[in-house]
This record gives sequence, structure tokens and C-alpha cells, in this order.
Amino acid sequence: MPLGIRPTVDFAFKKIFGSPQNSAALIGLLNAILDFEHPVVAVEVLNPFSYQEFSESKLIVLDVRCRDSAGRGLNVEMQVSVYAGLIERLVYYACSMYVDQLSPGSNYALAAPSISICLLNRILFAETDQAHHRFQMLDRESGREISNAIEVHTVELTKYELDAQTITHSSKLQQWTFLLLFAQDYDAETLRKLLPGIEFETAISTMEIISAKTEDKQMYDQREKAQRDYEWAITGAREEGREEGKLAGQIQLLQQLLGEPPASDTELLRQDIGALTTQLANLQQRLRDRDV
Repeated sequence: MPLGIRPTVDFAFKKIFGSPQNSAALIGLLNAILDFEHPVVAVEVLNPFSYQEFSESKLIVLDVRCRDSAGRGLNVEMQVSVYAGLIERLVYYACSMYVDQLSPGSNYALAAPSISICLLNRILFAETDQAHHRFQMLDRESGREISNAIEVHTVELTKYELDAQTITHSSKLQQWTFLLLFAQDYDAETLRKLLPGIEFETAISTMEIISAKTEDKQMYDQREKAQRDYEWAITGAREEGREEGKLAGQIQLLQQLLGEPPASDTELLRQDIGALTTQLANLQQRLRDRDV
């Protein structure tokens, strides 16, 4: 029987890659993406998975922050949508990690690289078939790189051509992409045959636990629905071609249904698409809670 657990749902993603006991899965994913000369061998998760995080949050929680044994700061996130300012936000996160590692008076030479990684199941760069982009601080003339600084990776999962018949012999990044996109369609034993290795075993076993444990499955179902609502809000706005205006109208309608004075168009349209989507998701959840 298929597992029925999508690793791209925030609860599953965070439990697979953000649980300290699952470090093999996180290390495997990082090494598949980063392909360092000296691979990641150990990580400390700085925002570990917790049930409380999901029971209290109405937002999509899809990032795992960690530091490896070489001191590098890494932020890995799974994005279910593409919106204006996404790349800039990834750069901001990487810069924040870089700055936060140093206390006042510290030696700047001791700063370790900070790396922001974004996995997407939507197309970000439509003009190219390249799936994995690696942005670094580079001199355009000489190609000289500042290596101990900021780095941003984007991985557009849906650009990879994946085949279950050949996935066992594909690259590690393609194998992780296969797991993230299609794990829900396979039973655990078939996945283990297709994706051998302790890193994949760790991920598959975690998905088995989610599917079998009542508390986990209920939370997963709740979060999957919240994610569908989130995607619906963005997709609906895009179909109209007026993203901010559509979301602002939905927010004002929900505020009226909740008996609140609706925000003005000016106030709402100052916000970017991400902020509007988050506000809409919160209002939708409040309306559902009121109707229970």
C-alpha cells in the first residue's frame, strides 16, 4: 500500500529533515545539493522539529536551519509557490546567518560561509532548463570567488526528468528529487529498493511513522489541507493576473465575515504577495475555527 505521505508537506518535511535523530537524511540531502570537496559529516539542527511548532502555527513551516561541523550555517527550505522577492529573501536569510555568527568585537576572519538552499516544486526560472542554480560572490572579470561568504542555491524539482526504472543509478540529487516528488505513490519496501542507503532509509522510516501513528497522521492531514489552502490562494490570484489586488479583496471579505473593519486597499497593497498570502491564510483558519 502506498505511503500516502508527501515529503513536501511542511509537517513531513520538517520531521524528516529537522529531527536531530534523522541527521543522516539531512546530511545526505545537503551533500547531494552542495557537492563540497569536503562533504558535510555532521550537523546541529538549530530549529529542531517539535509538535508544538505545528499545533500553534497557522503558517507554512518549511525551513530547517543547521550548522555543520565545519561551522557553515545552512538554511534549507521547501517552497510550494514562487512569488516576487523570493530570491532576495533567500539572500537576506543567508546574510542574516552570516552576521549572527559574529559577536561585537569578533575577528571577521573567523566568519564561516552561510548558505541558503531553496527546493521548489514550481518553476522559478522559466527561460532555462537548468534545474539547480548556485549563486556565489564572484568577480565577473576574473572569476575569482569569495568562498567564505554568502551562497544561495535554488533547486527546481519539476525540471528533472525522473524514471523509476533508472532512478537507482541516477545522481543523489535526482534520487532526493524523486523521493520528494513521488514518495507518496510508493510503498516503503519499493522505495527502499529504488533508493538504497542509510540517508533514504532514515527518510522512508520517518514517513512510515507518520502514516502509521495516529497523532502524526492527523497533524499531517491538517497541515496538508493548510498547504492546499495556501496554494489555492496564490493560484487563484495569479489566474486573475492581479495577485495583490485579488488577495486584498479576499482579505477584506474575510475580515467582514469575521465582523472586523476591513483594511483599506492602500494599507493592503503596501504589502508584498507573501505577506498578503500569510494574512489570508490566518483569516481562513480563524473563520474555520469559528465555524467548528
